[in-house]
Formats: sequence, structure tokens, C-alpha cells
Amino acid sequence: MDLIVKPTPQLQGEIGALSSKNYTTRYLLVAALAEGTSTVYFPAHSEDSDAMRRCIQDLGAVLEEDDEKAVITGFGRHPRDVRELNVGNAGAVLRFLMGVASLCPDVTFVNTYPDSLGKRPHDDLITALGQMGVQVEHNNGRLPIRIQGGQPKGGQIKVSGSVSSQYLSALLFVTPLLAEDSEIEVLGDLKSKVVVGQTLEVLERAGIVIHASEDYMHFRVPGNQSYQAKTYTVQGDYPGSAAVLAAAAVTESDVLVKRLPEQSKQGERAVVDVLRLMEVPLTHDNDEVHVKGNGKLKAVEFDGDAATDAVLAMVAAAVFAEGTSRFYNVENLRYKECDRITDYLAELRKAGANVEERQSEIIVHGRPEGVEGGVEINAHYDHRVIMALTVVGLRAKQPLKIKDAHHVAKSYPQFFEHMQALGAQVEWVK
Repeated sequence: MDLIVKPTPQLQGEIGALSSKNYTTRYLLVAALAEGTSTVYFPAHSEDSDAMRRCIQDLGAVLEEDDEKAVITGFGRHPRDVRELNVGNAGAVLRFLMGVASLCPDVTFVNTYPDSLGKRPHDDLITALGQMGVQVEHNNGRLPIRIQGGQPKGGQIKVSGSVSSQYLSALLFVTPLLAEDSEIEVLGDLKSKVVVGQTLEVLERAGIVIHASEDYMHFRVPGNQSYQAKTYTVQGDYPGSAAVLAAAAVTESDVLVKRLPEQSKQGERAVVDVLRLMEVPLTHDNDEVHVKGNGKLKAVEFDGDAATDAVLAMVAAAVFAEGTSRFYNVENLRYKECDRITDYLAELRKAGANVEERQSEIIVHGRPEGVEGGVEINAHYDHRVIMALTVVGLRAKQPLKIKDAHHVAKSYPQFFEHMQALGAQVEWVK
């Protein structure tokens, strides 16, 4: 479905942040890898986390859920022998489960989103699995991917970190279960180190011991470990909240977002710091971010590698800032649901923004007077692009029509409900 975003000068109200997608998928996975019953409180509900729910059940986990919690009885180191797994459009879920699927004799990940996830490469993880004695059939590194494993071996494993940290995380989830100890060496520049920190945090809570070098480039993983059944609580999601906070920043606003802990290890927590640097009036206390926006912002320079999933929302805010903003070290945005540099900036230009791209940079020449709007734009089936373009639409002079905006459900199904609750003028059209 398509969505019309109308100019909205003011936002007001309070919402609770949705639960973190990144932590939810990781907690569900470690619960499935445990022998025994784990409980995950406040798990996220989105296409990504639902893909993990579906796949761990296909692999043999038992999941029971109510409005507050998910109770998972795991399959431990013995997943069910399944023939196919469908992760939908969830890249992180695919990569994490490619590691786990190496414990199965023969499983194929099917390609149901040929124009999105089906275009994304997974060569670096495929190469690493080959070093573990796992046979992988693939389409030039892309889906469909058939994994013939059953008895993966530990030992010396090298994996590139230059495209995605998810390949490394996939190895960190599976290697503790192998009979042998493993030494994992990361080749090249490791992207999104903060997210690796989240993986290590979750593994430690699940009772797994991993010895990591300070720079996350070398890991020693003892074998023959077992995941422990535990109780987990999912914190609020900064990546999704980034768009809400950016929307409050570019309008006259009085917006409170709850469940965003100040000491979170989510890299996208940096959106609060960036908005402060842009001179947006806000406070962050008691796990609440309170924005009293006046629509006036200053340009900023920011290294986006540690906050990848908040960069598009920050760029949307920078569209209306005074001066030229630069977001650098963001090349890995090109390897997401779409090319989040070229594709996103093309749509921003349609709306009237003045933006430039480099291979690993986004440059924004701010237009405090607003942008023209009045066009139909293509969000490229990408939830982050949809949310960021919505922010731009609030300050456009004419309405923006966003194609296929329902794909926001990949990470934040309630996004438009929350925006409407704050006063945003958005409406679905067929």
C-alpha cells in the first residue's frame, strides 16, 4: 500500500519505544540453541523478528507467546532435519541461521524477495563456512542457498568484516557448539563493531564464553559449550525511534519517547547525541528522551559506522539544517535492503533535497526553508527509507506519496500509528 505524508508543522504527545529488533532476534536464537526453557519479555513483533520465530520453530524449538513474553523450549545443538527455511526479507536472520543450519544435513534457504534480500551477497559467510567443512551451493553468493552440513568443524576460521558484521555474528553463535575450539580472525575493516558487541553481550548472558580481542578482530571460542536456558528482557529500539526523534526535531514539537535507556549498547543511541550537536532542544533522563523541537537545526559531521540503522533518519533531519552536513564511513549502507546511499538520495532529490553521494559518504546541503515535495517517491521496499522519507514529508511544502510504505512492517509495524498519535498527517491510499 502507498502512503500520503502531508505537511505537519507540529507534533505532540508521548509514546513507548517499540522493543529492539536486534536484541529480540538474538535472544530468540540463543533461547532456541539452549536445552531447556527460556523466557523473553517484551519481544519485538516485526517481519524480521517473526521470521526468526518461524524459523526456530521449523528447526525444532517450541514457542508459546502471550502479550508480555515468549517462552521458548530450545533444540540445543540438535536442530530438526528440515529441507527448507524461509527468512522472508530478513538479512540478519538469514545470516545467523546459515551458521546454525550448518548443524543440519541438508537445508535450502529459499528466495522469496528476489528484488530485495535476493540481491544481497553472502559470499564472505559462505567462504567461512567452507573452512568449517560445510558445503554450500548458491547463486553467485545469493539466494537460494543450500547448506549441506551436519558435522561442521572448528579450528582456524577467517571471515571478512568489510561488508557486514553479521557474518562474524553467525560464526560466534555456532562455534561454541562445535567439538573443537575455534580461532576466528576477521579480515579487512570490521563494519558495525557496536553490533558485534550486542552479539557478545547476548552470548555472555546465555552462558557462552568467548575471548575477544579489544578491537574485535580476533576471537578464541572454546568448543563443547552449551547454551543455558535463561530469562531475558528486551530494551527499547533506538533504530526505529531515530525516525520519531528526527521527526520531532524538524517540527515544532513536544514529544516524549519512553523505554530508551541512556546506557544502552545500541550504537544508534548516538542519534540523541547527533540531535544535540544539531542544537535540537532535548533531554535524556530516566530512560526517556524528551524533544521540544523548534524546527531549527545546525549542520553536523558524523561517523555513521557505529549507528548504521539511524543514519537515514539523521540525514532526513539534516535536509532542513542550516549548513552542510556530512555522514561518513557509511559504505555498508549500500548492502542493505536496497542501496541506502544511491537509492535513498535519488528519492530525496525528487522531494527537493540538495544531497550528494560519495562511495562511503552522504553530503547534505541543508534547506531550512523546507523542500517542495508534491511528488511520488519509491522507498525501494526498505523500512528505513520509508521512515526517513516520512520525516522529510512532514516539512515538505506539498504532500509526498511513498510507494509500498507497508514494508515499514519489516522492523516497525506500528510506526505510522505512533506518528499519527503524535499528530502527523499521514494516510494510507490504495
